Amino acid sequence: MISKDTSNNTDTAHSEATVPTAIVTGASRGIGRAIALRLAADGFRVVVNYAGNAASARDVVDAISAAGGQAMSVQADVSVAEDVQRLFAMTQQAYGQISAVVHSAGMMTMNAIAPENIDAFDRVIQTNLRGAFLVLGQAAADLQTGGRIVALSSSVIAKSFPQYGPYIAAKAGVEGLVRVLANELRGRSVTVNAVAPGPVATELFFEGKSKEQITQLSKLAPLERLGQPEDIANVVAFLVGADGGWVNGQVVRANGGFA
Repeated sequence: MISKDTSNNTDTAHSEATVPTAIVTGASRGIGRAIALRLAADGFRVVVNYAGNAASARDVVDAISAAGGQAMSVQADVSVAEDVQRLFAMTQQAYGQISAVVHSAGMMTMNAIAPENIDAFDRVIQTNLRGAFLVLGQAAADLQTGGRIVALSSSVIAKSFPQYGPYIAAKAGVEGLVRVLANELRGRSVTVNAVAPGPVATELFFEGKSKEQITQLSKLAPLERLGQPEDIANVVAFLVGADGGWVNGQVVRANGGFA
């Protein structure tokens, strides 16, 4: 499914060619939504990827359009190779060259490391690690020279909290992929980095947690608050912007000192 904003069709062919384009996966809510809105405000045409919530993705496109930007939404399951290929192909068909890819799509479940939880482990790995491999690999194939790739990891890797085993395993794998891909893209002036948020006030974070757990987690960082999606979007905007060009193969732990 695709939803496209065409409100700015008066742009000249020259200006269309010079406007950068960014794909943001998992952009229908939470951190991904904030990243999509921020990059649009910074002048990117944004492709809002979503897995199943078409209405929320449409809301993001509408918000960008209302602010004078350009955006379209494309449904794709990042763990399915054909979906990822279609996402990139539709982006190129609509907007031409791809300047930046931000991989924010993911899921979180709380499961102990135990044989009976292998199905939950497989689901998390399928979405969070296989999805990253597919999106980063397609970005490596399709991104223009001088482009930017950013994947979302997590600062919880440093904490090793109980019940986080599948999630931490997947995100640690994402960080490994980022470092290797930065080396594999030598000679193309493409940067590849990860941003690892600490606790951020999103639906994904609040799901399944008690009020006491949320309060406790919000106090762990020296700044004594939960991060906001915009805090993470600001870091991503730096990495894909003009000032972030010398940062490559790094994991930026945007967490208020959480870890």
